[in-house]
Amino acid sequence: MDNTILTISVVVTGCAVLLQAGILVGMFIAMRRTSAKMESLAEEVKTKVLPAAELAQSMMTELRPKIVTLVDNVSVSTTVLRTQMERMDATLTDIIDRTRLQVIRADEFVNSTMDKLEETREAVQRTVVSPVRHISGLMHGVTAGVEAFFSRRRDRESVNVPQDEMFI
Repeated sequence: MDNTILTISVVVTGCAVLLQAGILVGMFIAMRRTSAKMESLAEEVKTKVLPAAELAQSMMTELRPKIVTLVDNVSVSTTVLRTQMERMDATLTDIIDRTRLQVIRADEFVNSTMDKLEETREAVQRTVVSPVRHISGLMHGVTAGVEAFFSRRRDRESVNVPQDEMFI
């Protein structure tokens, strides 16, 4: 029995070794196929992607100074624009302040002029118009009195009406 167990163990071990060898051969064949596919894929990458990458690299090398110049120009332009906008803001603020002051001065001037015109009108009313009205009223009164005086005289002379008929 010892011998049979040993024989069975050797046979099972041999089968296991053969099975492992088969698996290893299968893995070797699969790796070769995969390796062949990877090599063809690598070759395709070399022929298609690398020239495009090299072209991109050369374009970046050529364009880099231009891009740097462009960025510098944009930076300088932005600084100049900011400075000009600050100056324009200061100028507009100054113009608005001056305009506001001129409007205030013009308003004060107009109000002062209107006040002086009102004072002048009152002074003319007091010193010229009122005395002229008084004199005019006096003249109308004198004229009416003179007219009345002379019209009664004429009426007396032209109409010889007896005194008795006047009171009838």
